[in-house]
Amino acid sequence: MDEVTNITSEMILRSGLSTLVLLGLIFLIRLGIRHTLLKTTELSVETQRRWAVNIRNILFAIFIFGLIFIWAPPLQTFAVSIFAIAVALVLATKELIACMSGSGLRVLTKAYTLGDLIEIGGIRGNVVDHNILTTTILEIGPGQTSHQYTGRAMVVPNSFIFNHPLTNETYTKKFRLHIITIPLSTDDDWKTAERLLLKAGEKETTPYIEEARLYFKKMEGKLWLDSPSVEPRVTVQIPEPGRINLLLRVPCPTQYPSRLEQAILKIFLDEFHFAPRFALPDSPLAHVPEASLSS
Repeated sequence: MDEVTNITSEMILRSGLSTLVLLGLIFLIRLGIRHTLLKTTELSVETQRRWAVNIRNILFAIFIFGLIFIWAPPLQTFAVSIFAIAVALVLATKELIACMSGSGLRVLTKAYTLGDLIEIGGIRGNVVDHNILTTTILEIGPGQTSHQYTGRAMVVPNSFIFNHPLTNETYTKKFRLHIITIPLSTDDDWKTAERLLLKAGEKETTPYIEEARLYFKKMEGKLWLDSPSVEPRVTVQIPEPGRINLLLRVPCPTQYPSRLEQAILKIFLDEFHFAPRFALPDSPLAHVPEASLSS
């Protein structure tokens, strides 16, 4: 019995030392690769970050497999006990397992990657980091139509992918279709507004519309999708009585929808004149005496 105990103690000690050596090697390799990336000036910051994240995840996987290889022999003598421990670990770490499973699902389905603009669980922003447990999102907002950074970084567990719908606004990568909404009143000249809005959209998209058309055509065969029309178009909607919405759909570079939207809005507002707005009965202006208004 003492011999078995001594052998087991020696195996555990040897495995512990091997684990420390493996951990040290992984740390040194990561440190060396990180130093090399920082000294490399030919790569962009986005490419350097992508390499750093991928290498970190690969080294983490190597470390996990190394632990399994190191600790497998001493654990074989405790097979029955390990089974009971494994069941307890599964119950105790089910959230961690769910996060790891979510990470695997993300990799298999290519749901999103670094730099993508996604929305999940009410959180919308650019993916700046992801690992086996979490995804870090640099928040964009407020609302669905804004494209400004709020300055907040949100860390989301990968298990969210099982419980919340995921929207990837940059799925087509280089180019995307962007919609700009112009609210009007029925008193406004909506036909003139439609013409001016379409003219502004055509003007701003002219420099790259041919490139966008070829890109979406290429994506048609790659993703098995019908190639959408990239020509700017305006759709008229009546959301409620007395209101008209003009929806301009234009192609735009994936990373710069806000710049394009602002350029089109400024051109449109410079040329279009809205009909005069009158005070509603419940507004403060409606209760101002006529003498005060005339003065």
